[in-house]
Amino acid sequence: QVQLVESGGGSVQAGGSLRLSCAVSRPAYDAFCIGWFRQAPGEEREREGVAQMYTGGNGHDYADSVQGRFSISRDKLKNMVYLQMNNLKPEDTGVYYCVADLNGCSWKSDEFQWWGQGTQVTVSS
Repeated sequence: QVQLVESGGGSVQAGGSLRLSCAVSRPAYDAFCIGWFRQAPGEEREREGVAQMYTGGNGHDYADSVQGRFSISRDKLKNMVYLQMNNLKPEDTGVYYCVADLNGCSWKSDEFQWWGQGTQVTVSS
């Protein structure tokens, strides 16, 4: 069982920055995939993978829409995962979720077992 609690969302103007934090409960295993998904406003919008990393390795992966602007990182000692978001755009607006799973990383939301409660990010033009 992995519990995830996000924080750090808020409202910024386009071009601004935010850093999201995800507190990860102490896992019983060393290696799992952890990342961020987001859901834009609108009931029918699908959750979109943003960034992810496999804790057993050093690789990071990003959606094309955020490549070069977002950065995922992890503080293993503090059991924290971060998403640094720079040069934010109005289309980045949405609820951001911290996600984790024991299996390898995927861009499919239904392949992640554990989800945080989400934190709202609003970017105005």
